[in-house]
Amino acid sequence: MTGGTSFRRPRVMGIVNVTPDSFSDGGRWDTTERAVTHGLQLLRDGADVLDIGGESTRPGATRPLVAEELDRVVPVIRELVAAGAGVSVDTMRAEVAEAALEAGAQIVNDVSGGLADPRILDVVADRGATYVAMHWRAHADRMRDFTDYSPDGVVATVRRELGERLEAVLAAGVPHDRVVLDPGLGFAKTAEHNWQLLMFLDVLETLGCPLLVGASRKSFLGSLLARDGVSRPVDEREHAHAALVALLAARGVDSLRVHDVRATRDALAVAEALSLRQPGQTSWVTTREDEQ
Repeated sequence: MTGGTSFRRPRVMGIVNVTPDSFSDGGRWDTTERAVTHGLQLLRDGADVLDIGGESTRPGATRPLVAEELDRVVPVIRELVAAGAGVSVDTMRAEVAEAALEAGAQIVNDVSGGLADPRILDVVADRGATYVAMHWRAHADRMRDFTDYSPDGVVATVRRELGERLEAVLAAGVPHDRVVLDPGLGFAKTAEHNWQLLMFLDVLETLGCPLLVGASRKSFLGSLLARDGVSRPVDEREHAHAALVALLAARGVDSLRVHDVRATRDALAVAEALSLRQPGQTSWVTTREDEQ
């Protein structure tokens, strides 16, 4: 953990799932009105950008029709942009990315890194948008079959496969300074894979792009907190996530994708406060002389 004034707060991306079946909050914000209201609250809580998604990528999820996804996200994006929000669209489809950018989104967050629909890279390049490429191996209904990272291990393999996606993104004409990479925690990965990636994020940083980490409420946190073999429920994992947020911030992660923006900003405030206090500075412990 570095001291002095070197602390740089990660950007906070607040999640707005306009879906009936997302793993954490499916159905809570599945109308335009409720999704917009939720997005505005996340902004008040301190989100830097809102990530609007109309397709659940939880394990086993089935894909909506393109028209369904468009109907879910585009009206929400329009209203939030009109309210002054910076907006990302969470999609794997070129048609949805194009409509979202037309509606005012500035970022395309593609969990497939262009593998699900390679045309999405052309859309991003043509519109000059920022592109988040996540490590991905298969759609939600099949990704549990792709958790073998032998012989090199998960960290080296994810770095190599993300590097291949970065090359494809750059070849499509997206500038390097508009590319963000995401290790894809939970996507075709076991709990142990996720912890290894978090421990060695510096290996992924050698690709030369900012990193976005999305650990919020994911099952590996539930497994960590399990009691009597029963995983901690999704809505009871936020304390563990806040602890992880503080640690990631101390290590210089660029962006965090989260459900609970307020808890995240609280954890970041703690991380920043500690980073500004070095050995030899005034103690936090009040002495008798200080009280006089």
